[in-house]
Amino acid sequence: MKALHIKLWRDLRRLRAQAVTIGVVVAIGVAGFVGMFSVHASLQSSRDSFYRDNHLADVFASVKRAPLHLRERLEAIEGVAEVRLSVSLDAQIALPDADAPVTGRFTGLHLDQVHAQRQGLNALTLRSGRWPERGAVLEAVVSDRFATARNLQPGQRVRAILNGRLEQVHIDHERLLHAADLQGAFNQAAMRLHPGASEPAVKERVDRVLEPYGALGAVGRDQQLSARIVSDELAQLKVMGTVLPAIFLAVAMFILNVVVSRQVATQRSQIAALKALGYGDAAIAWHYTQLALLIALGGALAGLALSVWIGQLMLGLYDEVFRFNRLAYVTTPWLVAAALGIAATAAALGTWTAIRAVVRLRPAQAMQPPTPPRYRRTLLERLGLGQRVRTGTLMGVRNFERRPLRAAFTVTGIALAVALQISGAFWLDAIAHIVDTQFRRVQQGDVLISFDRPVPLSVTTDLQRLPGVLNAEAYRTEPVRVRLHGRSEDAAILGLVEGSQLLRVVDESRGPVALPADGLVMSALLARSIGARTGDRVEVEFRLWRQTVTTVAVVDTVHTMMGKQAFMRLDALNRLARDGEGAMEAALQVDPLAMPAFWAAVKTAPLVNAVFDKAGTMASFNETTSRNMGVFSGILTLFAVAMAVGIVYNAARITLSERAWELASLRVLGMTRAEVSVLLLGQLAVELLVALPLGCVAGWALATLMMRLMSSDSIDFPVIIEPSTYALAALIVLAAGVVSALLVRRQIDRLDLVAVLKVRE
Repeated sequence: MKALHIKLWRDLRRLRAQAVTIGVVVAIGVAGFVGMFSVHASLQSSRDSFYRDNHLADVFASVKRAPLHLRERLEAIEGVAEVRLSVSLDAQIALPDADAPVTGRFTGLHLDQVHAQRQGLNALTLRSGRWPERGAVLEAVVSDRFATARNLQPGQRVRAILNGRLEQVHIDHERLLHAADLQGAFNQAAMRLHPGASEPAVKERVDRVLEPYGALGAVGRDQQLSARIVSDELAQLKVMGTVLPAIFLAVAMFILNVVVSRQVATQRSQIAALKALGYGDAAIAWHYTQLALLIALGGALAGLALSVWIGQLMLGLYDEVFRFNRLAYVTTPWLVAAALGIAATAAALGTWTAIRAVVRLRPAQAMQPPTPPRYRRTLLERLGLGQRVRTGTLMGVRNFERRPLRAAFTVTGIALAVALQISGAFWLDAIAHIVDTQFRRVQQGDVLISFDRPVPLSVTTDLQRLPGVLNAEAYRTEPVRVRLHGRSEDAAILGLVEGSQLLRVVDESRGPVALPADGLVMSALLARSIGARTGDRVEVEFRLWRQTVTTVAVVDTVHTMMGKQAFMRLDALNRLARDGEGAMEAALQVDPLAMPAFWAAVKTAPLVNAVFDKAGTMASFNETTSRNMGVFSGILTLFAVAMAVGIVYNAARITLSERAWELASLRVLGMTRAEVSVLLLGQLAVELLVALPLGCVAGWALATLMMRLMSSDSIDFPVIIEPSTYALAALIVLAAGVVSALLVRRQIDRLDLVAVLKVRE
């Protein structure tokens, strides 16, 4: 073994504690990079395989009711390769184990295609039971996730209100055309396009064909709700896999720079001897580069193992949401190679200044002790305050002023650890804010119901006769296309009664907004997408019923968190639509004690086809998001602690190695171990206290950056961080710093005063 190799392993053994802490920081950076991008690749591959295996269509169109003979016109559109027409119907289902009715979507199956095993577009995969068969009994197949959640087994029967009629549904198969009164018609169309076909052109022509029949507007596969959820998750994984690892690798670079630079400074005589014995600058520089590379390589290998755990944990959470045919964690070789290359590059860059010092060091110069730095009086001394402060405080100030960059980095690194903790925990605050806004401020009612056809406004009187109903308000949601200056956007107008209280328009900063007698109040997301401002007159095309086209003034914009929508008074909306004075939905306030009787009545109400139970939805939402966000926040907490420990421990160890002679001298002069420890760790304590408030500011900035990078054109969540989140992040990082300092204090207690005070002649 070469002499430099022996020295390398000895150096690693002597620096093992610092090497471990640096390796942990590198490991987390690599784990975040590899884990997030592997999950991204796995999720994307599973999605694409699912789309391919199940022949998911490229373009989808919903229509009120259209005749089947339109198939020929749709198939004749340039670029369309295949067309599938179907019937879909939302209905409430009475399940044996649920007090409240459940809203389900019934979709008709082409039985001849199913039994011939040629389903075509949007195919289903039968996991158990059998396919539907024609007969007098209304049969259905259900999604396996729904069946598992509701304890449904093949052969069970449930009741559903289909098109105003109470039906017994046998859980095996489905027949829907007659139940929905859509014989000879369809209300859903799906199309597969030829490779290279223009999707916008196809959607425009599909809209032209279906427009007379109440079309809601053709959309691409990427606009489907399920596809958008997956796409948003993929975008978020990219952000997480880029931003967070970059922070950790930058921190590792600086720590390596300080450690190796200190190693070079303390080994001047060894470097001189090596050069005198004939070792060239390149060989010695490579020796110290190897030291950094081995530390980084150890961290990278640990990071690869950690990435598997992180990736499988996250995919387990995704598997509860997405039902792909296959969802397995896969790490590609190029990703592993990229991670190792990035870690090695970070290590090499981190040791660059130390390598330059090695190259510049001449043997004769290195044999001599280093030239003492040029000291000058501190700012306190120049201001005449030097004699008014304690000696220990003055020593700490001198260290700050003599190495400002190192102190600045230590403060920055600790602040980044606080910011990292905040960026993981603030999601829980954001979710709590969303729940409070949507379920308490916007929707103050307990239940939302929708009808299968327009009903008169007097329906509220009938609803108030139901058991436990304290108040009822009708409202209407109309799909529209809004145009301005050549730009258009599909949206929805929500029409509310005057003085509505159970369902309100709430602005993020202004609170509840009263709707004017006339005119349109537009969400900021919709206004931004078409470039609308207050005072503009926009063209509104109603997509259903009479399909009226009219112009209306934008009288206000409100900042809502999600959805491109607009708001009007219900009477004004009905006047614009010119289709009567009806409503399609209602918000109810129900006495909690009367809920069982209320649900029993709703289950037999013929016109109610969908029910939204606020309490049940909130409970399910909180359970799912709290678990998922809790896992995510927990991972980032561990990362933040590791970063804080790595920074504080290395800063303290390096300071100890630089000031060991000074501290030993003070011990000999009579200072106690505690007093010496205060001199060393006092500076670190000041850096910690300075870093905490800066970290809170950096946490807000990092959370804002991540939210902007993850935002979409239909979501505008504000950055909400509670004071308790700031406080908890600061306490966690402070605790990590204190533990690290205590570990270094043990080294102070174990100082060999005789060995440290030996002076080289």
